[in-house]
Amino acid sequence: MKYTPSSDFRFVSNTEVSDRIEASRTWPTTKLFGLPLVQASRSAMARHILALVGARKRSTINFVNAHCINQQRSDTSYRAALEGSDLLLPDGVGLEIAAKMNAEQFGENLNGTDLFPELCREAEDEGTGIFLLGGLPHVADRAADWATTQFPALRIAGTQSGYFNPCDEDALIERINRSHAGIVLVGFGVPLQEKWIARNRHKLTAPVVMGVGGLFDYYSGRIARAPKFVRACKSEWIWRLAMEPRRMAKRYVAGNAQFLAHSMLFAARQKGAFDYANTIAKRAMDIVGASLAIMALLPIFIATALAIRLEDAGPVFFSQTRIGANGTPFSMIKFRSMYTDAEERRKALLSQSERDGTCFKMRNDPRITRTGRFIRRFSIDELPQLFNVLGGSMSLVGPRPALASEVTTYRGTHWQRLCGKPGITCTWQVRGRAEIPFERQAIMDRAYLKRTNLWVDIKLLLCTPGAVLGGRGAY
Repeated sequence: MKYTPSSDFRFVSNTEVSDRIEASRTWPTTKLFGLPLVQASRSAMARHILALVGARKRSTINFVNAHCINQQRSDTSYRAALEGSDLLLPDGVGLEIAAKMNAEQFGENLNGTDLFPELCREAEDEGTGIFLLGGLPHVADRAADWATTQFPALRIAGTQSGYFNPCDEDALIERINRSHAGIVLVGFGVPLQEKWIARNRHKLTAPVVMGVGGLFDYYSGRIARAPKFVRACKSEWIWRLAMEPRRMAKRYVAGNAQFLAHSMLFAARQKGAFDYANTIAKRAMDIVGASLAIMALLPIFIATALAIRLEDAGPVFFSQTRIGANGTPFSMIKFRSMYTDAEERRKALLSQSERDGTCFKMRNDPRITRTGRFIRRFSIDELPQLFNVLGGSMSLVGPRPALASEVTTYRGTHWQRLCGKPGITCTWQVRGRAEIPFERQAIMDRAYLKRTNLWVDIKLLLCTPGAVLGGRGAY
């Protein structure tokens, strides 16, 4: 499985076949914070990495720990570098805690410090060269000395500190490529190393490039590693903090608290706790808001009822079957704004609809009474729906409830409008109402349902009075 830079060969050996099979292996992963973390043992991962070299499969491997999760939240280019990695290996007890919070399976801790000896052993057996790049001056050299002392046949393809002139970067990459290293270990620290790898990966010919953080510091002897019993207690971070208190205080004290808080919020979100809390809060706002609105608008209710009754002596309210959440029919209440025979006359007017085939709308609908035209202009006809809100069939904010005849024409993603409780006002109601085509309405409704929360509802409610008074699309 010895790596050679040339791809010119006459036959494929059994070893190369096995390397290719192992290199194509798909590892089970634990999805945390949107990142797929590999589940594997250290020895299995070391063999896999050498198989990637043997199969000449270009791979970028990075480690993820609590500090990485904190960093990627505010650094989009670093997040992109992680997402562009071929393998992400879990590092540290923090991710194990986060996995337990989310009831996720978690493999072995694949931190680079413990993986390095396994990697050296496999590389020694296969004759694969390793290039060490990073650390303070002479640190990579001393780490290489440790490796060749422990594994005498290991080939160190080259070393270079992390403090080089950016103008010399191309020359450095050329030197790495000439070394014919199968594995390049980059130890600039997070997030510099991941960004550097992402920026230069296309120039590096080595099959495997890995970001390894402060690994060289430990094996060079610059920083003493925690004793085994401290590591067994999963408290290595405390030891590291004790070794470099000034440099590591922010990362381990404030950073760990930040990570745990983020982990708890992530777990709550994954378990639907936020959705449940939002549902409860939305319902509470509906009950309180509808009750207060009915009391405040009672004079308008009375005046409207009298005007409707005096015009044609017909009923004040109009009840119509609409389709609610998850396709459940319900009776929606409105002030009657049309003549009592409006439904019978509707069929004759369908060809004159000024909206597409899904919804029927006419700007000068002859079925509308004089009172009806006024109350529609200011959306007063919708006010009785506050009683629907109190009853639970509607909400203050949500997609407008559709007629059963309209729902039968739905196609594709239109059905997603029915995934939430219908409302009195919604996104498109405050942005143009009937002037907005149905297809666009459906898109806006789906977007609302995907990001619905109390703050979004409050903003839409605050925008509604202005939209009503403006009268745009009100017919």
